Amino acid sequence: MNFDALTIVYILEIVVGGLLVGVGVHFVPVGGAPAAMAQATGVGTGTVQLAAGSGLTGLLAAGLMMSVTDNIWPILASGAVGAMIMMDTTMMAGGWIYAYAVGAPFASAKVNYDPITGYSQPPYVAPGTVGQGIPTVCYVSGTIGAFMGGLGGAMIYYPLMMTNHNPSLSALFAIGIFLVNAVLASWNIQGTIEGFHDPKFKRWPKAFRSCLVATVILALVAVTITGGA
Repeated sequence: MNFDALTIVYILEIVVGGLLVGVGVHFVPVGGAPAAMAQATGVGTGTVQLAAGSGLTGLLAAGLMMSVTDNIWPILASGAVGAMIMMDTTMMAGGWIYAYAVGAPFASAKVNYDPITGYSQPPYVAPGTVGQGIPTVCYVSGTIGAFMGGLGGAMIYYPLMMTNHNPSLSALFAIGIFLVNAVLASWNIQGTIEGFHDPKFKRWPKAFRSCLVATVILALVAVTITGGA
């Protein structure tokens, strides 16, 4: 295939999409196993699982929109909104369980006051834990992360579709690129993170650099292979 100006634009779109995924993961409140036992804030599952869930939902939403139009703006919006709905409903359902089944108050151990509501946090943190539930700041941060992940997934899928016009092949490569960036961000976080107010959030520049290198290589490979398919 020829690397004309349009192909280079498609590659750049994939790179931007990968970076959105890598950085967006740092916004998602991931509690892992401790959160499943109400001993840490966030959703009780892993970073990659949450990132993949929101991103793949965004990718599917973008794919559905592409069956109606090839205008990039509604496609990107559909991907971002689809991922936000998935993440918000997940955090809301988790919050109901923490509040009404476990009986745990929502509190962050990373800040003294919730940056959104201004409510004091230490009095509600149970001894021996690092917070419980999904406080307001974590919910807002997770919504931002889902927006970035869904937008990134759509920005990866759209140029691949425009290159080869094959939904299955485009989705296959888009999912692969998405997961690589989600795993790189997960390694950077190393465990749990509450969101943009967590001290670990300051590590995002390292994930940005690693995702940039990985996505440039993957974008070249994906466009070359799928474009010649």
